[in-house]
Amino acid sequence: MIESIISDMKRLVKLHKSLLHASKEKTEALKNNDTAKLQQLGQEERRHIQAVEKVERVRQANVTAWYEEQGITNPDPTVSDMLERLEGESYDALNAEYEAMILVLADLKNQERLNAELTQQSLQFINLSLDLLQPSLSNMNYGGEEDSDKPKRSVFDSRA
Repeated sequence: MIESIISDMKRLVKLHKSLLHASKEKTEALKNNDTAKLQQLGQEERRHIQAVEKVERVRQANVTAWYEEQGITNPDPTVSDMLERLEGESYDALNAEYEAMILVLADLKNQERLNAELTQQSLQFINLSLDLLQPSLSNMNYGGEEDSDKPKRSVFDSRA
């Protein structure tokens, strides 16, 4: 059972590294204003996230099964709790993947924070550009002010 959990963790680390790579590509696309690449990367990220969710469900089921196999009741079984109960090679192998996962997730979080900041700056620039392009209300009228001393004339003379 431990081997399948380690295998799940390895797949999760690999998927998260791939997500990190896509996130770095997204950073470059944001810098270069490449919207086509951003759309492609968005689709790629969705596929990766679906794969991560699928493997994560399997990993959670395997961890729950391991706890049941050990006769341990735990309402919220986690890998970190498992590590406290393991020894030897099983501990070393699972701990290595657990630490690798933590490092990749930290890198991914930082990269996504950078992407969010770049996106926010792009939106601010767009809003500023739109504000500069919109004419002000005072400039909406053509010509100068009308002379109010002249009597107004219309095509139809109502005094007649």
